[in-house]
Amino acid sequence: MGTPAARGTLLAAILASGMVFLDSTVVNVALPRLGAELDATVAGLQWTINGYLLMLAAFVLLGGALGDRFGRRRVFLIGVVWFAVASALCGLAQGTGWLVAARFLQGAGGALLTPGSLSVIQSSFHPDDRGRAIGAWSGLAGVSTALGPLVGGWLIDALSWRWIFFINLPLAVPVVLAALRWVPESRDEDASRTGVGRRRFDVAGALLGALGLGGVTYALIDAPARGGSLPVLASALVGVLAAAAFVLVERRRGDTAMLPVGLFGSRLFSVLNVFTVVVYAALGGFTFFLAVYLQNVVGWSALLTGLATVPMTVLLLVGSSRAGALSARIGPRLPLTVGPVVAAIGLLLLRGVRPGASYWTDVLPGVALFGLGLTLVVAPLTASVLAAVADRFAGVASGFNNAASRAGGLLAVAALPLLVGLSGTGYEQKAALTDAFRGALAWCAGLLLVGAALAGLLIHRPPREAPGSQPRRSLPASIPPDRR
Repeated sequence: MGTPAARGTLLAAILASGMVFLDSTVVNVALPRLGAELDATVAGLQWTINGYLLMLAAFVLLGGALGDRFGRRRVFLIGVVWFAVASALCGLAQGTGWLVAARFLQGAGGALLTPGSLSVIQSSFHPDDRGRAIGAWSGLAGVSTALGPLVGGWLIDALSWRWIFFINLPLAVPVVLAALRWVPESRDEDASRTGVGRRRFDVAGALLGALGLGGVTYALIDAPARGGSLPVLASALVGVLAAAAFVLVERRRGDTAMLPVGLFGSRLFSVLNVFTVVVYAALGGFTFFLAVYLQNVVGWSALLTGLATVPMTVLLLVGSSRAGALSARIGPRLPLTVGPVVAAIGLLLLRGVRPGASYWTDVLPGVALFGLGLTLVVAPLTASVLAAVADRFAGVASGFNNAASRAGGLLAVAALPLLVGLSGTGYEQKAALTDAFRGALAWCAGLLLVGAALAGLLIHRPPREAPGSQPRRSLPASIPPDRR
């Protein structure tokens, strides 16, 4: 841990993850400014978020498999450069279409970079040092998540929304230099062989998953403007058919699939992932609407808007380990039941925020309650997902749960404007946005209560590992969702 190579490897992994986490937390804050400058509709803002999430959700497992097969450092470096170039294209965007296309590219780069940032630690450090290295990576990456909205808000106010993307360029340079200098190349030696090595390299599954999510997302986003038109109906049908084909393809491949459907023979694993989609849908919908509402209705600056969500991240950083220890002692059911209820109460409090609201008395209590509820959920959920499957599937289980969380946010951002009647440039009209904001938070609170009911009725303590079983190793192919 004290050698230059160890420090250089950690530097590369932490800065790379920081780029992804920064973009995951700060783009929402920029939506009102970029929307006004690019004359974007609500659909344009939705695609600005969802283009990125779609590519991450669909291809993060494939990104980890590519690293295992072709070299983890190589794929990691490709992801970093790809992400930086796409970020520059985002910052240079002259229209909504340009920006959305660049966000798709950025998400694809993130799908290579995200699993790679952890896999280089897994493959580079001695097992005795790996735990400390991953702990340092988690802690410092979490700090970047907390600072993201503040740094982004300052950049937006002081310079332009474009700088939240341009800032990735100077961050990418030391990542590339450090990786070339200190990160050793590694790969799964079985990955170039038939049989086991082919298990996670499932291009057809990844493409069908992306098409399924993309088709449904397009239909939800375009429905307010086009209603039941042929393109909307066709995209919905394509999405459903692609999702069905995904299930069939994965089932046919059995244990060699990117997502072995046998995992869902565990009722606990299935319920936990439905719970993940529901809770992270509430999180994604809340953060999408809050940033726009605080700036366009309440009248706050981008910096103050960024500050509004910092308590949530701080609570996650400080409290997640304690929540994990509590869950290990009493089981996950109680934390996963109480957490969503507390978070829902926080959202219902925030429905009362009005123009001229005080941060300390009107916004902070609701955000703090939401953050506290999320803190009770995150660590117990991650541990329960891993404990619900056999050790040999721990990596793919974690990766799928990662994708499920992103899919939940993606679907919420796509569906909520339709459900609350917000379309066109309604986000620039205070009355329309106020009604939409209150309706969206009510929907998000309802989702959280559904999650609480699922946990209370269907989630139980995972079985303990059998004596003599192999301990779980750190997971090179995936990391928990970026907001965990």
